[in-house]
This record gives sequence, structure tokens and C-alpha cells, in this order.
Amino acid sequence: MIRIIICLFFLFSMGCSQNQNVLIIQNKGSDTLVNLAQAWAEDYKNVNPQVALAVSGGGSGTGIAALINGTVDIANSSRAIKEEERVEARKNTGHDVKEFIVGMDALAVFVHPSNPLQGLTIEEVACIYGEGGTCTHWHDIRGVKVPGCKDNKIIRVSRQSNSGTYQYFRESILGKKRDLKLGSMDLNGSRESIDLVEKTPCAIGYSGMGYLNPRVRALCIKKDPQSNCIHPTVETAMNKSYPISRELYMYTSGYPSERVKAYLDWTQSERAQEITIKAGYVPAPKGQYGN
Repeated sequence: MIRIIICLFFLFSMGCSQNQNVLIIQNKGSDTLVNLAQAWAEDYKNVNPQVALAVSGGGSGTGIAALINGTVDIANSSRAIKEEERVEARKNTGHDVKEFIVGMDALAVFVHPSNPLQGLTIEEVACIYGEGGTCTHWHDIRGVKVPGCKDNKIIRVSRQSNSGTYQYFRESILGKKRDLKLGSMDLNGSRESIDLVEKTPCAIGYSGMGYLNPRVRALCIKKDPQSNCIHPTVETAMNKSYPISRELYMYTSGYPSERVKAYLDWTQSERAQEITIKAGYVPAPKGQYGN
């Protein structure tokens, strides 16, 4: 019995010693990227068991704020960092922010499967979501009538303002000088947006295409009335023919440590890109990975 206790104590001590040697990389930010970042983190344990990634969401703005405050190693973002954020980070940490493009995404606009609408122009999306837009009912869009939608009134599902998806959607659809109109249902994450539209015939929402499922239907989008209507896919995001395509970023404060840089480089490996595609995202364009 004493021998068993001694052995267990030895194994426990070894386990504690090994845990003390594990480097924890704090990785926070974009809800669009969180699923992919978690999948990468799980696989990376097989590459380097001495490194563990603590991945959490909260929105691109939350991740960048944590980077500015020096509380994370990597900030995930579905939008480019703003110049004023770079300045604040330099002021607070003494380091310039380093940018790494780790993937691509298509920002899908989706509706309930019962909605007969097949596609929208950018102008029509702006008419639905934009400040001053007059498209309040589905029949305002080419006379569409949605089965099961009381009064045919559009329910706009959006994201909270700390979301990079929210900011990219607003700027790409409306431009920097126009805002989204009030009265939308502003949710915390992409999954919540999908779940709500899935259960609400009147609703329309938007998210990264990696969150799409068969219980909602993504619309094709036209840049203008004369353009082809393009669906969000890996191919159309990669060649940017889909009008609402975007880069996905990871940011560090200053040049990353050796272990953090090794992980970031691994995200561009063949294995990591297989995970990227399987998760519904697009690998980063070659030559655009890091600054």
C-alpha cells in the first residue's frame, strides 16, 4: 500500500512538473474566428505538447482591446485594426502591432428557408439595414411575400458594435459615413444569429460563411443590378468575386515570441489549411500572411 502511495505521489509530482513547463498562449477576440482558432488549438497539441492555446471569443473589438491592455498574446479579428488602435497599443505597451492574415471569409447574408428570395443587390441590403433605408417589409424587395411571416415585416438580425463582423458589414454595405438603422435585434455571436433566423420566417441576418447550416439559406449577392449574383463559397471568397469577402487577422503586440511565432507560422501549414477548409473558411492568400 505504501509503495502504491509513493508511486502515485511520484506520478502526480511529474504531472505538476510537466504542467509547469507548458506555455499558455492567450488567444482572444473575433467570434467569426473562434471556431477555427479552437480547431487549430486542438490540433496544435499534437505538434507541440509544450504549448497550449487558451482560445476565447467576445468579438474583434474585445480581442484588440485585450491586446492594447497587454492581457493576450494573440488577438483574433475579422476586421483590420484601426490606426487609432495601433497608436493606443504603441502608447500602452511600447510595441508596434504586428499583423498576420491567417485566412479569408465570405460574409453571408441569409434568410429562413421558406423565404422565396434568391438574392439581393448591395443596394437592397443597404435599403434593409441602412440608416434612412425604406425597405421595412419583404414586399418592398421586388414584391416578395414570405409564408408564415406576419404582416410581411422584415426582422433585421445584426451584431453588437464590438463585433468585427458588424463593423465590416456596415462599412462594406453602407460606407464609413453611414450607420445601421435602429431597431435590429443585435446579438452577441454568429451562432445566435443563425439560430434566430432558423426559427423566424420574417428574419434576415449575416455572419461568416463558416457558421452556415442547411437550416438557413444564404442569398447570392450582386455588387450592382448589372452584375452576376454570386453565392458565398470557398472559391468566390478566395478570388473575391463574392462582393462581401474579407481577410481574417491575428495580431500580436510587437514581434511575437519564438513559440507564438511558431504557432502562427503553423496556421499556414498544409495541415492547418486542411482544418481551415473543413471548418468552412478559406486559407490566406499566398504572400499576404504577415507584415
